[in-house]
Amino acid sequence: MIGSPIPVGPYPFGLAITPDDSKVYVANTTAGNPGDVGTVSVISTATDKVIGEPITVGSRPVGVAITPDGSKVYVTHVGDNTVRVISTATNTVIGSPITVGSYPIGVAVTPDGSKVYVANHYANTVSVISTATDKVIGSPIPVGTLPTAFGLFIQPAKKFAGTPGRPNCHGKSVSALAVKYDDGIKGAAESLGYPSVAALQDAITTFCGG
Repeated sequence: MIGSPIPVGPYPFGLAITPDDSKVYVANTTAGNPGDVGTVSVISTATDKVIGEPITVGSRPVGVAITPDGSKVYVTHVGDNTVRVISTATNTVIGSPITVGSYPIGVAVTPDGSKVYVANHYANTVSVISTATDKVIGSPIPVGTLPTAFGLFIQPAKKFAGTPGRPNCHGKSVSALAVKYDDGIKGAAESLGYPSVAALQDAITTFCGG
């Protein structure tokens, strides 16, 4: 552990980090009583300190997910079966609570940022939310018993250094990975789950736009 513990709200549960790695959003579930109103604490990764006052949300927040562009945070609430949306620009709740299924826990945003998927634990369903309207799309999707889906259950594509489409993207990506991992580009391939250096190179080429 680096430094001292960071005090947040009571019973911290889910958390998510903004895509630019600058902030961490933590769901504080409170004591767990059905009527309790929870909060979300925001931590600056530059200082490892809480920024401002906790954001008041709804009853017993648990799951947290952030859109790929870093503009919105989606928080599930098992106390009132809703999802609330926080603007990262203002760190305030925006819009009305989005009603989903019973006891929503897991939440994730698609890599293109267009949809949010919510696992409704006691309803045995998954609700789909449009990020354009912040409304539920269609009927809940029946799934298996007690879906939970903690953490990131929609895996985004791996991102590399460099700006896609630029001629120097490939070189920047390779050099950045070679520096980051002890065994250079070979170590990067192994650590990132690629079967070979060539497979990693292909992924970088695709990311950079060919």
